[in-house]
Amino acid sequence: MTSAEPDAGLLAPGWSGSPVAAATGDRAFLQALLDAEAALTRAQAALGLAPQEAATAVTEAARADRFDVRSLAERARGGGNPVIPLVADLTEAVGAEYGPYVHRGATSQDIMDTAMMLVAERALDPVLADLARTERALARLAAEHRDTAMPGRTLTQHAVPTTFGLKAAGWRSLVLDARDRVTPVRNSLPAQLGGAAGTLAAFTAYGAADPTALLASFARETGLDAPPLPWHTLRTPVADLAGCLAFTAGALGKVAADVLTLSRTEIAELAEGSGGGSSAMPHKANPVRSTLVAAAARRAPQLAATLYGSLVAEDERPAGAWHAEWEPLRDLLRLVGGAARDAAELTEGLRVHADAMREHLDLTHGLVVSERLSAELAPVLGRARAKELLTDLAGRTYAEGRSLRELLAEQPELKDVDLDELTDPARYTGSAGVLTDRALERR
Repeated sequence: MTSAEPDAGLLAPGWSGSPVAAATGDRAFLQALLDAEAALTRAQAALGLAPQEAATAVTEAARADRFDVRSLAERARGGGNPVIPLVADLTEAVGAEYGPYVHRGATSQDIMDTAMMLVAERALDPVLADLARTERALARLAAEHRDTAMPGRTLTQHAVPTTFGLKAAGWRSLVLDARDRVTPVRNSLPAQLGGAAGTLAAFTAYGAADPTALLASFARETGLDAPPLPWHTLRTPVADLAGCLAFTAGALGKVAADVLTLSRTEIAELAEGSGGGSSAMPHKANPVRSTLVAAAARRAPQLAATLYGSLVAEDERPAGAWHAEWEPLRDLLRLVGGAARDAAELTEGLRVHADAMREHLDLTHGLVVSERLSAELAPVLGRARAKELLTDLAGRTYAEGRSLRELLAEQPELKDVDLDELTDPARYTGSAGVLTDRALERR
């Protein structure tokens, strides 16, 4: 029997097969570790601290397919992180002449933190691309349904009319908020280089006249930002990732939650473009994309909480806090990457049933516009009489099975009032259209 890949995603349909899954897999993480090691040797060579031949040898050897991921994982237990066995294997692969330049002056956390940032950077690119797809789909829906009236629901009940265009514009606003949080974090992810205790002392011992210049050179080689300080126990970069990723999961989760509600059989105002099947009920077309996004949104806050908890990192290198970040950060990247993919597919294929929305506006027999009637009839009848009349008629609509419009028409004191205008829910959407237009101006 062949063993399965350890991170194939059998129990994670939300992210399995996504671009972020490939960017965060064990082999991808291993490649990021190797990229960090190769960048360090190249940075040292650029400053004359290592032969150029050493930089070339390490870079050529730093290919993930040359190393045994499972063996590295098993041996990582000995030192508590995978960098230690990897340095041994990479040194051997480089050879006796240039092997001593592998990992020279660095500490395991330098390589691990830098690799985490490289993985995050590579994973966030497809996330941003899928957020852009989702934003475009929602902009189209908002524009197409600018004036599509539907019930506005508060505390699960019909409140006053709104429009689907305004709802879609609100979803889009959240997606843009997520983009605007992810983008600066992605563009400022820092390299890590501090040596044993964040002082860069070892690099001085190896001949660096200005170790801070080495930090800048290392950052350039990795393509990451150069931090002002080593951040072994200053975990702002990880906390920033936690925050923007958790927010993104929640923003997409809001879209999913609304679609799940509005696609219920008894509501059916929305439907996913291609629902999923059921193993037992052939008639079902389940809202699978929304379900997977909602699942990610439920898990993300707890993962982010672990990452925020690691801000409390003692000394110059913590025991446990740093180690506790690796899996939650990868899980969070995967969840958000999968959710972004599913949200793009969801919104691009979403079907809007405007006829059902309009029909549901009449479920309360016209009471959905009672707020408007209270305001409009007060000047005609007086405030007290308007309240008394509407309270009485509200009870009669259900008791007699008649519409509020019909009962109002029987009131002699309202014979000169345009009841068609006042009781049409589609004519009481307030500034929904203007707000939608305003929201769509945002880029």
